[in-house]
Amino acid sequence: MSRLAQTHGLTDVQQEILSTVRDFVDKEIIPVATELEHRDEYPQQIVDGLKELGLFGLMIPEEYGGLGESLLTYALCVEEIARGWMSVSGIINTHFIVAYMLKQHGTREQKEHFLPRMALGEVRGAFSMSEPGLGSDVSAITSKAVRDGDEYVLNGQKMWLTNGGTSTLVAVLTRSDEGHPEGTAPHKSMTTFLVEKEPGFGEVRPGLTIPGKIDKMGYKGVDTTELVMDNLRIPANRVLGGETGRGFYQMMDGVEVGRVNVAARGCGVAQRAFELGVSYAQQRQTFGKPIAKHQAIQFKLAEMATKVEAAHAMMVNAARKKDSGERNDLEAGMAKYLASEYCKEVVEDAFRIHGGYGFSKEYEIERLYREAPMLLIGEGTAEIQKMIIGRRLLEEYRFQG
Repeated sequence: MSRLAQTHGLTDVQQEILSTVRDFVDKEIIPVATELEHRDEYPQQIVDGLKELGLFGLMIPEEYGGLGESLLTYALCVEEIARGWMSVSGIINTHFIVAYMLKQHGTREQKEHFLPRMALGEVRGAFSMSEPGLGSDVSAITSKAVRDGDEYVLNGQKMWLTNGGTSTLVAVLTRSDEGHPEGTAPHKSMTTFLVEKEPGFGEVRPGLTIPGKIDKMGYKGVDTTELVMDNLRIPANRVLGGETGRGFYQMMDGVEVGRVNVAARGCGVAQRAFELGVSYAQQRQTFGKPIAKHQAIQFKLAEMATKVEAAHAMMVNAARKKDSGERNDLEAGMAKYLASEYCKEVVEDAFRIHGGYGFSKEYEIERLYREAPMLLIGEGTAEIQKMIIGRRLLEEYRFQG
């Protein structure tokens, strides 16, 4: 265990889980991550190992076959996994968000039908809010669901669907005006549908097409896709929670814990970048001594370590606040914003420490340098985080004049 990014007050069970995950990362992920990433290959063997560890059911309640652990435990596991390869943490994150939304908002039948199989990793989750022209404006979605007897007919195109190909259950946000008079606020006429499908690409069920993987700069291995609905028929009992018009709130609840997860990913990637930088600095020699002996490099290491420590502390605070049942959108936004920005800076400093070799695909830091930018836009851009933070601060510190 390193000196940095320690979490105090963990139970023996939490410490045992984290120790097991870290051991798995060191032995099963880090040695193969860069090779798999360069081939953009889905890490099936790693995913199978995570299933065996029970990580797909980490936060699913024990009554549904999961481990019933806290958001903090989950976030710390994600931190460890992202330290090994961020793409693997993405594979379990989207699954977890759908399981969380089901646990919090699903009907009894929906929970009993999906959660036990999700805990085993047999049903794999993905969620879909974004659309090609949407950007950060979720309230402007155009995908539409229209009631037809005991079913809904869904039409529209969704974008940036993590696990789009490998998932078998997608939580899809659409507009549904049923029961909502004209002039209703856009976010009050949205509904989340639980869409079951076959894994793979092409037409994965009648009316539902997953065109193929989007070719990305980084964050490879995990499949990121579009999702096209063309008169897709979904039974009415697959409306999340059984009630239309609640989709925006359900998705935002999921994204709130997702932001803690992105913060954890930023912490993990930054930790790995620091490890690589501090190790390389002690091996590489210039002017007759290791570059770690040069004050310029020591300053970089000092700044990197401080950022790793600060981001970890904020991420842990945001997770603990959510676990306590309190509202944590301010803390989650701050943690996501700080951790993603610091991650980018720590990775760049490690890249600079590596000099020319940082540009070589033989060195792991090259992969981290392409992965870090995704955290600046995933689960809401840095600019959106600052808007959320600013609004919440004005609520908390309202002028009383």
